Amino acid sequence: MSLRHRNSSEPAMSDAEDIPMAKLQQRRWRSVFATIYSARIFVSLYKKVINKKQILRSLSYIAVDVHDSDSSGERLLSLCVDQKTLTEVVREKNLETLSNLGGVRQIAASLETDEKDGISSNKADLAHRVELFGANRYPKPPNKSFFSFVFEAFKDTTIIILLVCAVLSLGFGIKQHGIADGWYDGGSIIIAVFLVVAVTAVSNFKQNRQFEKLSNESSDIKVEVVRDGHRQFISVFEVVVGEIVCLKIGDQIPADGLFLDGHSLKVDESSMTGESDHVEINGSNNPFVLSGTKVTNGFGFVLVTSVGMNTAWGEMMSSINRELDEETPLQARLNKLTSAIGKIGLAVAVLVLAVLLIRYFTGNTTDDKGNKEYIRGKTKLDSVMNSVVEIFSAAITIVVVAIPEGLPLAVTLTLAYSMKQMMADHAMVRKLSACETMGSATMICTDKTGTLTLNEMKVTESWLGKELMDGVSSVIAPIVHELLQQAVAFNTTGTVYMPNSQSLPEISGSPTEKAILSWAVSDLGMNLDDPKQDYELIQVEAFNSDKKRSGVLIRRKSDSATQVHWKGAAEMILAMCSQYYDRSGTVKAINDKERIELGKIIENMAAKSLRCIAFAHTNIPEDDEPVLEETGLTLLGLVGLKDPCRPGVKIAVEACINAGVNIKMITGDNVFTAKAIAVECGILQPDEDLNEAVIEGVQFRNYSPEERIARIDKIRVMARSSPFDKLLMVQCLKQNGHVVAVTGDGSNDAPALKEADIGLSMGIQGTEVAKESSDIVILDDNFTSVVTVLRWGRCVFNNIQKFIQFQLTVNIAALVINFIAAISSGEVPLTAVQLLWVNLIMDTFGALALATERPTNDLMTMLPVGRSKPLISNIMWRNLIAQALYQVAVLLTLQFRGKAIFGVDEKVKNTLIFNTFVFCQVFNEFNARKLEKKNIFQGLHKNRLFLGIIAITIILQVVMVEFLKRFADTQRLNWGQWGTCIGIAGLSWPLGWLVKFIPA
Repeated sequence: MSLRHRNSSEPAMSDAEDIPMAKLQQRRWRSVFATIYSARIFVSLYKKVINKKQILRSLSYIAVDVHDSDSSGERLLSLCVDQKTLTEVVREKNLETLSNLGGVRQIAASLETDEKDGISSNKADLAHRVELFGANRYPKPPNKSFFSFVFEAFKDTTIIILLVCAVLSLGFGIKQHGIADGWYDGGSIIIAVFLVVAVTAVSNFKQNRQFEKLSNESSDIKVEVVRDGHRQFISVFEVVVGEIVCLKIGDQIPADGLFLDGHSLKVDESSMTGESDHVEINGSNNPFVLSGTKVTNGFGFVLVTSVGMNTAWGEMMSSINRELDEETPLQARLNKLTSAIGKIGLAVAVLVLAVLLIRYFTGNTTDDKGNKEYIRGKTKLDSVMNSVVEIFSAAITIVVVAIPEGLPLAVTLTLAYSMKQMMADHAMVRKLSACETMGSATMICTDKTGTLTLNEMKVTESWLGKELMDGVSSVIAPIVHELLQQAVAFNTTGTVYMPNSQSLPEISGSPTEKAILSWAVSDLGMNLDDPKQDYELIQVEAFNSDKKRSGVLIRRKSDSATQVHWKGAAEMILAMCSQYYDRSGTVKAINDKERIELGKIIENMAAKSLRCIAFAHTNIPEDDEPVLEETGLTLLGLVGLKDPCRPGVKIAVEACINAGVNIKMITGDNVFTAKAIAVECGILQPDEDLNEAVIEGVQFRNYSPEERIARIDKIRVMARSSPFDKLLMVQCLKQNGHVVAVTGDGSNDAPALKEADIGLSMGIQGTEVAKESSDIVILDDNFTSVVTVLRWGRCVFNNIQKFIQFQLTVNIAALVINFIAAISSGEVPLTAVQLLWVNLIMDTFGALALATERPTNDLMTMLPVGRSKPLISNIMWRNLIAQALYQVAVLLTLQFRGKAIFGVDEKVKNTLIFNTFVFCQVFNEFNARKLEKKNIFQGLHKNRLFLGIIAITIILQVVMVEFLKRFADTQRLNWGQWGTCIGIAGLSWPLGWLVKFIPA
């Protein structure tokens, strides 16, 4: 329908001359409906205008021209459906209201959805649907603002106490010395605190945004829909009302809708209703599907009726804010370490505070001129308060430096950095803890198909009975050709779409289904639409991992004769057969000899790494009840599907074995195929004894718990396994002390993925149920990417260890120096501002420099960490104690003998101590890059961030000493003094090199 200007003399055109009567009547009804609908809109508009007492300028010559032709490409859809009604029908599962609306098919017609071809992919039509019914998105709670991170940084107790001391110091200083000179002490501390808080807040804010971005990417799942007559994948956010969505086992339903077609469809509605029982979806009793629920069985096509905020799932999800600051196990361990160090620092600070206060009030401290600072009854209260505040500031600053707040920050930084880099390496992290846990993995249980292999199936061998076929359909007996055509056409979840007779067919479905359909269409010249003209589908048993087969029951339309077709794992289908067809169409009985020969054919195909699929058939007698018969079948044929190993997978497997990580292959294929692939991938060696290394799922299942535990480490390949066998293996490995990573792609893999320490789902073939149960999604389904995740996991743990070594060295040195100096001389050589600057270097700059090191090949030559390895290793203790003792010795020498050695005053001596201490940390950052290797400069040129941070630290240190004298309480140094500071600090390098000769 369109509104347009036309002259009064111009007739309204009709396009109905050559249209058949049935279509003409249908279009007339639609025209009448559209006219009535538009009239109601005009009445509604008229009432609004009258109520507002506004006058609209009328247009001359306006006509309503109702087009019943579909020839206009620019025509917008009318879509005269009430969204509120649709939403309530599905949400309340109201069959009566659905019936009053004319049923599912009438709603589809009202939404201008073709039941077979779906909706148009025309952008204008899709935009119109979004405008009318909304987009498939829901508003999320607002993100945490930058100021909330600033506020969190200020909530730190020590920072608050330090600020209070700084404010008091500022007040007393101004009162005592005037605003021009009195603000420096307190003001410097305030500026330093604000700088520390700002850097911390910016860093946390950026990492939070990074995690949110990854969270958004993980929620953008792909949905299969029917548009313009063929199936295609689109983003879940692009699903619109009127869409036909294709559902299969493991899919998460993207929107509310109504069942159109399908078989054995069952869904898990526990996420919405809390009921654990799976609900059957069908066209008669329960056609309602809810967004957010998951398909547990069967397949089907659903008409989308509500999206986004018009669904109960959308309303619920819009009120849930995903927790992005999840605490990982490593962070929890570091928080305990931080707390322990903090308590030691607090005890030292209290002791220093007590000593300084006692020395002050007993008159044992002097000012710059050598006069006693406190004389009882003579010293002014302002002066006393100012001195006490300075003492408190020094003590609190010791606590600030002692508490290694940088440890949690370093974990956050390295996790965020590794997550970003892993995304580029085809791995999307769903749970932060998986990053670090993967570094401890001692065992990887991997699928075969699509992970070790390319998942690009192709039929390379086919047999009719005991004869090898050459792919020419003309030499196959007509009856066999017809039965194979029925078997392929009906017993599949894939589709074949031919845009036109000249183009190549577009085949969709799983890799196995696509290979079989391609073989039937291209090699055997079958038209898979022909059987659907003569037969109808009665019953379907969908493929599942336990039975490893699928079956259909079909009925001929002409005489109601029923037939059963089965397809599945060759040896399992063969066991159901009592006879077979040969190429000529003759049915022959399968005796023991024939069964052995057919079994040998299957074994030989499997030994060539082929997946063997068999087709079987039987007729159901007229008097018998039509059921999916499972015995006495006739074997139609065998096909062998080749799925080549992925390039580089053998090298990846070798890398894991060299890194001390064992690989176990768990597959549904038979033993011979599994052996062949395992040897090809390097999991098994051709010359080794395979009796204990290769096992079938049923054997493993039937072992006693003691036998399983005893044999589990020797098993390398499990064939013909079920999801339960995979779960059982994971449980046994964990009982044996292993840290287990598991790959999975199906819904039935969900228990094993959850049970494993690290669940790795497949991004291409993986179902949404599997992805939700996993910790990391391997985006390219490649085993090489699993090894990349292992490298990054080890890198995370290694980077954290580097930072701990660096930070604890600073903590120990600063505590010991300040404590000994305070006890012996009553003075703290490092002021509050100087200690805050050191805190900034080691917390934020140090975390940035050391937490962003990329993984090296050295990591894959080390044994896995496992569950029990301590966070601080003996190697780390050796390195950090040596460096801390050196720093303490040097700085205490400067504290007590510095003035005599260099012939300088107190302020220059304290500046030398401060400058040397900072440069010791700069040089020690290089030492921390390599915990064991003696060459600390290896790969340094690749880490520009590290070099940049070192450069910034040095520049800022020069500025602090030379230009911010009042702020930092320093004195300018000459070239000789600068050289001395750098020379003393530089000795950290040869010391670090020598220490690494000491065995740890």
